[in-house]
Amino acid sequence: MTEKAQFEVLWEKICERLVKLVTPITYDTYFKSLEPMDVYNRKIILKAISEVGAGVVTRNAEKFREAIVSADVGLTDFIVYVEGSDNYPLDELPDALEEVSVQTDKRFTFDSFVVGTSNKFVYAAAKSVATAPGENFNPLYIYGGTGLGKTHLMQAIANELAEKKPSLKVLYTTSEKFLNEYVDSLYSGKKGEGKEARFRSRYRNVDVLLIDDIQFWAGKYGVQEAFFHTFNELFSQNKQIVISSDCPAKDLTTLEERLRTRFEGGLIADIQPPDVETKVAILKRKALEKRYIVPDDVLEFLVKNSDNNVRTLEGRLNTVIFASKLHEEPISLELAAAALQESITAAEPEEVTPAAIIRATCNYFGITEADLLGRNKKQDFVRARQICTYLMCDMLTLPLVSVGKVMGGKDHSTVIYARDKIAELMRVNDKILKDVNDIKSSVLRQ
Repeated sequence: MTEKAQFEVLWEKICERLVKLVTPITYDTYFKSLEPMDVYNRKIILKAISEVGAGVVTRNAEKFREAIVSADVGLTDFIVYVEGSDNYPLDELPDALEEVSVQTDKRFTFDSFVVGTSNKFVYAAAKSVATAPGENFNPLYIYGGTGLGKTHLMQAIANELAEKKPSLKVLYTTSEKFLNEYVDSLYSGKKGEGKEARFRSRYRNVDVLLIDDIQFWAGKYGVQEAFFHTFNELFSQNKQIVISSDCPAKDLTTLEERLRTRFEGGLIADIQPPDVETKVAILKRKALEKRYIVPDDVLEFLVKNSDNNVRTLEGRLNTVIFASKLHEEPISLELAAAALQESITAAEPEEVTPAAIIRATCNYFGITEADLLGRNKKQDFVRARQICTYLMCDMLTLPLVSVGKVMGGKDHSTVIYARDKIAELMRVNDKILKDVNDIKSSVLRQ
């Protein structure tokens, strides 16, 4: 099958969905005439015959993206251009396509990282790398459980370098983004070697490369090969490499031995679960960031019988703050206990199961289990699915792989995205926070 034929197959599947989402005249007049030209970074690149047609496509972008995603062809977006056009030029595509890096959260700094006995070693290592990249610990391999601060430290390094050493080219990305770009670079059609060269150039012409959660490359030997050569190129030039994972390098048995050996050749630093004092300090800082003063006895109550996931701790704090705002009452031990529906005497926690969370979510949103666990991209179903995934991660101790299986066979990256998306929305959206807390309360009452 030729490359053009491959694009046409993808395009046909997208069109099967698209024709149901736009009016017949819009589809026949504007979308039907689009010509698939290339695929890059999970986007299909399409040529329109006129600026008017490109404008109609752009104005229907939301429906178009819905068709692309629901076609389940591995793509998520589109780029449309008109040959010879100043408004939709082809010559701007290479620049547009280069904008694929993962942006850091500027709140993740060394100053905002709470240091305790469990993480002071890895904190010092990360600070050292940010002070003198390529000179002290190379590579720096950070590992630890979910929600302990790996991503915070990774992005703190990137943010520190951006501020203190702006002349350096720093690239922070995730293992999923690296994998997606590697897969896209394998297409050898019209752009051919140009895409492969862009991929190599993007990752090998940097001063500092930070890649988060490399455990997701397990069993994917093509991307491991690509990173192996990237690693060697950067290392030979004394460029700094920082990697994070959820387990020690020696336990990544599905990664090639030569990669594990290189990881172990640098500094391996682990983040241990925080002790009670560190948990309290973390919550106190989070409360101050939200401009709330929380009594010490409430902070101690929030960390009691909690797990070690900082996101879970923050979720408990958000629940109490929301209850205070809702009832217009100051934060107290009694308010916190009522908000979390827990006894101050810390009775044995109730048994919570995946089935109970799924049932409570379906009842709350008035949807079926098939809708919740399926692939329907209707916004109401997607949001319910994300909230259910968040609650699975928050209320259970299941590995992410198991959560994905329970949620209809979703992969690691989908679970992580849903969990983090809801956690972020809970910070700024009171309705989402209320939905999550109401469902959680329903689960605990079952």
